[in-house]
Amino acid sequence: MVQVRDQSHLRPGGGVDLDQWLQRLPVQLRAGEQARLLGACRLVETVRLQPGVDAGDWAREMDCFTAGLDIAVILAELQVGCDCLVAGMLYRALREQRLTPEQVEAEFGKPVVTLLEGVVRMAAIGELRGSSDGPVLGQALGQKDNIRKMLIALVDDVRVALIKLAERTCALRAVKNDEQRRLPVAREVFDVYAPLAHRLGIGQLKWELEDLSFRYLYGDAYRKIARLLDGKRVERDQFIAKVKEQLTQVLSNAGLSFEIGGRAKHIYSIWRKMQRKGIGFSQVYDIRAVRILVPEIRDCYATLGLVHGLWHNIPNEFDDYIANPKENGYRSLHTAVVGPEGKVLEVQIRTFDMHEEAELGVCAHWQYKGTDAPNKLASTYEEKIAWLRQVLDWHDETGDVGEVAEQFSFQTAQDRVYVFTPQGDVVNLAQGATPLDFAYHVHTEVGHRCRGAKVNGSIVPLTYTLSTGERVEILTSKDGVPRRDWLQPGLGYLRTSRARAKVQHWFRAQTREVNIAAGRSLLEREFKRLALTSVDYLRV
Repeated sequence: MVQVRDQSHLRPGGGVDLDQWLQRLPVQLRAGEQARLLGACRLVETVRLQPGVDAGDWAREMDCFTAGLDIAVILAELQVGCDCLVAGMLYRALREQRLTPEQVEAEFGKPVVTLLEGVVRMAAIGELRGSSDGPVLGQALGQKDNIRKMLIALVDDVRVALIKLAERTCALRAVKNDEQRRLPVAREVFDVYAPLAHRLGIGQLKWELEDLSFRYLYGDAYRKIARLLDGKRVERDQFIAKVKEQLTQVLSNAGLSFEIGGRAKHIYSIWRKMQRKGIGFSQVYDIRAVRILVPEIRDCYATLGLVHGLWHNIPNEFDDYIANPKENGYRSLHTAVVGPEGKVLEVQIRTFDMHEEAELGVCAHWQYKGTDAPNKLASTYEEKIAWLRQVLDWHDETGDVGEVAEQFSFQTAQDRVYVFTPQGDVVNLAQGATPLDFAYHVHTEVGHRCRGAKVNGSIVPLTYTLSTGERVEILTSKDGVPRRDWLQPGLGYLRTSRARAKVQHWFRAQTREVNIAAGRSLLEREFKRLALTSVDYLRV
């Protein structure tokens, strides 16, 4: 599903009517917040013609001002607060070094700078991986899981993830006509950011990210399913109209308050189900689907009973995600029935609140409602972070790690540190690890010959504590060997048992060689005293 964007704020002769853009923004802002956001827009509009640096994979498709407007619109649809909107508007200009963090802080405050710094840290992942000659995000190197864990270790505010998801959505839209840049962007989104949107439960972004990246990467499969859907569209629309008419009559007679809508089945979702179940297009039941929204949970089950009374249900196709929510918090009743004309139909039933949660996902729990103050769902910032970690650390409910774009299978990310090699690969280490631990993780000989380290291009001591997102380079000496003080715990050279064991093994090996040499010398002297020659030492 590709979103159709409102372009009414664009003036016929070029330029943007910012007041009209703000009026059409799908979020409620107070007067002061509107002025603040307009200030961010006008600042970026002013600096966009200043010299800047290339901001990556889609900088040539639209300037930082146009990109900022699009990012802010996507964020507004997620009902974020003013700080998040301002940060989204400023992000590209900051990345292109048309603005400095000091300027942003002076104009909009430290909270906006903190958000932007978080997004820049996330962006470094794709930037470093993409700058190497290796596969995008280390696909052939089994790097995807480390990349995803690294993302989670970096995210300490859900708004950081939302800004990055909005930016990747804009990037994916922008590169559609450039195959060279389209494929790397699509691969990154498909493998990392679409699953992140899924894990956060943001259906509003997940579907577009999945469908558009799938279209770019697997065009033949996408077009085949699109043709099959289009070929039956008129017939399907007529069928859904008949279903809605019958449901409306039954639910109205029962005195229920409700809304009924058709539910678009997304192309990637269809393909994934076909692959997972090994079935053909005609066997995907939920291609024909409706969604019923009701006020209360009890109304969901009452509606379910009426639906099953109207049409015969298929027992193996029923899921109660209200009693047993999905791991990302999704709640709904799903049932498949044999509907009119003997055709199978999927029916989803949920409350209006559940539907908002399904569309906004984590945003509905981390809700700001036009402000940047947390709501009652999490009374402290620490509780909100703990809740976010819990959501992101859950295991994949499908258990099928062989699927394309497999869901997240995170272990506990917060007790690990994820750093880059100079080639852009991610190394997963224990929290508190040093450059020397990193060296031994890369290769035993690299550790043995280590004589120094650089982090983000600067020389650091070997006792330096690494942080997630840093780029580590080890300096070696051809004749270098381990030092005994590396093993002294109080000096802090080694924090991981794996590295410590490798150093201990090296010294044990050296001691053995010294003892063997001393023993050989002693034997030779004794054999010489006894006038023994041609002695086989191995048989002595």
